[in-house]
Amino acid sequence: MTAADIGAGELRDAPLGHATGYPDHYAPSQLYPVARAPQRVALGIGGKLPFAGVDQWTAYELTWLDPRGKPEVALASLEVPIDSPSIIESKSMKLYLGSFAQTRYRDRADVAAAIARDLSQAAGAPVTVTLQGPEAFAAQAIRELEGESLDALPVVCDAYEVDPALLGAPGDAVVAETLTTRLFRSVCPVTGQPDIASLQVAYRGPRIDREALLRYLVSYRCHAGFHEHCVERIFVDVAARCRCEALTVLARFTRRGGLDINPFRSNAGLRPPPNVRTARQ
Repeated sequence: MTAADIGAGELRDAPLGHATGYPDHYAPSQLYPVARAPQRVALGIGGKLPFAGVDQWTAYELTWLDPRGKPEVALASLEVPIDSPSIIESKSMKLYLGSFAQTRYRDRADVAAAIARDLSQAAGAPVTVTLQGPEAFAAQAIRELEGESLDALPVVCDAYEVDPALLGAPGDAVVAETLTTRLFRSVCPVTGQPDIASLQVAYRGPRIDREALLRYLVSYRCHAGFHEHCVERIFVDVAARCRCEALTVLARFTRRGGLDINPFRSNAGLRPPPNVRTARQ
């Protein structure tokens, strides 16, 4: 997917891929929404979504001033609902959160309320915001995705643009398993910068050919797509090609600009996992 595929001119005025200033006084106008619908239509998704889920963001560089002008810091966890009309372009999110740096707030709750209000307006649906201050930093965990890793499989990989035909589940016996890889890479559809992720596929259905699944996931290596769209495309392709009765796809992307994005999609009735970072995040 290219910027043209997302919609003619839709990203023309976005800060991503352009030289920008870095405002340090509160500037909600920096937020730049991107409609989800065109990308979903390209996947054949219309009307009711075939999955539930959430887009979990972590912001590591949030700082503002208290009423005396003394800096405060926090980690922010943001949850954007997948039925929101729009995602928020990531550089605009960085610029927006950076604009709190020289703005005074009474307390942490006021900061969280401002962020929730602005992100909800930009996304078109309620966004949940949780701030953790320095008193909670020592309790931050690092945890790898659960499941059996595909990464040691001796596969030959020669497809680096998405190829759903690689997928297969040739048998009929139903299994339930969770598979992971740390080898996922796609690229930003505007700047071409690499997007690196650990990815988890949990399913119930005919046993998926593991080598085929790994080759398929590697085929995203040069694919231009937003994080959220990549995960939704994986969900749609695996569900259709592998005849899954239940399917969950989670990706945890490494951070860029002090932000990581972690899309979760599932039709298995599962709750979103805790927002716990992996070692590379």
